[in-house]
Amino acid sequence: MPMSHKLSSFVMLACLGMAGMTHAGDGGVTSKTILQTTTSWDGTPYKSYPTGSPQVTVLRIDIPAHSTLAWHQHPMINAAYVLSGTLTVEKKDDGQKRELHAGEALAETVDSTHRGYTGDQPITLIVFYAGATGMPLSIHTQ
Repeated sequence: MPMSHKLSSFVMLACLGMAGMTHAGDGGVTSKTILQTTTSWDGTPYKSYPTGSPQVTVLRIDIPAHSTLAWHQHPMINAAYVLSGTLTVEKKDDGQKRELHAGEALAETVDSTHRGYTGDQPITLIVFYAGATGMPLSIHTQ
């Protein structure tokens, strides 16, 4: 099955809330909850979704080996799924870090300055953003 069809199936199942359920006539499709949380990876509770007209954005992000992203913040709840590679995320204020590997998901921080960096291998992420029309997905900081 091409990657776009696999991703479409994954997104559809996740959006329909079918975690752990199989239905007659579905061709044996199953789903597994990868991430369900009310807090970001550092334990900070999510407050609320942004006001305004809802907009969901899904990005595929490819980061080369030996790369460091700029310090940035996200103004909305978002979550990343690692397709391949390893990524380390780091918070600027306290240096807290978490390493992610293929098959893992991360609930991102909101309004908290952080960055990610790779080691010897590139990484491919699928990131889901739950924002509002006109909101930037990330804001670069110093």
